[in-house]
Amino acid sequence: MSATTTLADTGQVPRRLRTLVRRAERQHLTKMLALMAPSVVFVALLFVVPIALFLFRSVDNVEIPKYLPSTVAEIGQWHEGEMPPEGVYRALTEDLIALKGEPEAAVLGRRLNYSVPGFRGLVTRTVRQLPDTVPASARDLLAGIDERWLDPVYWATLKQQSGRITDFYLLSAMDLQRGTDGAITQVDETQAVFLSLYGRTLYTSVGVTVICLLIGYPVAAVMASAGPAAANWLLMLVLVPFWTSLLVRTTAWVVLLQTEGLVNKILIYLGIINEPLSLMFNTAGVFIAMVHVLLPYMILPLYSVMKGVSPVHLRAASSLGAPPVTVFRTVYLPLTIPGIAAGCTLVFVLSVGFYVTPALVGGPSDQMIGYFIAYFTNSAVNWGLASALGAFLILVIAAIYLVLGKVVGFDKLRVR
Repeated sequence: MSATTTLADTGQVPRRLRTLVRRAERQHLTKMLALMAPSVVFVALLFVVPIALFLFRSVDNVEIPKYLPSTVAEIGQWHEGEMPPEGVYRALTEDLIALKGEPEAAVLGRRLNYSVPGFRGLVTRTVRQLPDTVPASARDLLAGIDERWLDPVYWATLKQQSGRITDFYLLSAMDLQRGTDGAITQVDETQAVFLSLYGRTLYTSVGVTVICLLIGYPVAAVMASAGPAAANWLLMLVLVPFWTSLLVRTTAWVVLLQTEGLVNKILIYLGIINEPLSLMFNTAGVFIAMVHVLLPYMILPLYSVMKGVSPVHLRAASSLGAPPVTVFRTVYLPLTIPGIAAGCTLVFVLSVGFYVTPALVGGPSDQMIGYFIAYFTNSAVNWGLASALGAFLILVIAAIYLVLGKVVGFDKLRVR
């Protein structure tokens, strides 16, 4: 009896231990989730959700279905290639009469004007001259107000843009358009601006990243090999630009780079040039100012990685007869690749979205995609196109990050 009880008790011990371990793990997980919850909610509400809503504007087409509900219902039954029937004209007339005296008429006209220039004036003029009731012939009424209502192009546009979701903004951001027959074609060369804008943005970002790497790598190497006191002073000098706002630093370069600025005066005094160089409102000014702003973001990841490189490896390679160039190429450079990858990724991502610096020191042909996103958001109030440009920008950055991760390794894109 005693032996049986002992064996039973012994058999229960592992089961009880597993139960206690699982309970402790659940409690630990619950506490961790509770501690993380405020941060997760904060990031979701103030970062993820706003970005998702902004990106949704690239396919959102709320204006036409909302303000022309009867027209959308009727025009769906109309076959393009012929003039709309009287029912479509009557439905449009009723919807526009409902917008008389309302600001929504201007909103509707602005949305349609994105597709066909002049549509906004057509809508606002029609709304202003419509009577309070629909006469027997709505077609004659609209044609009497403006003959453009007899043009099938405007009706084809209304039908194409009548859905709740649209690809209009995404196509426009790629210099494409959908014709009246539904086929996707390239826009006219005089209106194609965004593909060259993407190329200019990538060219500037890559150029600035390469220059920052060429300048920042030796600076970080010197900091890593210096003594503690000297390294602290050098680190403080690198961090000095962060003590001043981006706008102030960019404005300072405007003063320095102008024709009568300090840079040109020093170059002339030293006899390097005979007449002032054009360093403002061009690509040179953009590169100089952006490199100055982004250089610390390259130096700091490099320095943190180089600081962890043991000099024992370098001395071992030298003791085996390897010259300095070979030591650097085969030992030091591979060990600093995580810093290079992290610094280049950080500088590139930041430079792609630059807005203030190119706007102040660059010319009209030097503006990057951030400038146009701000323009369509604040000035043109075309949030759909601004969202489409931002969506393609995110896709480009994600694609480059994936390619870089495949080539270099995702674990090397972050500094440990």
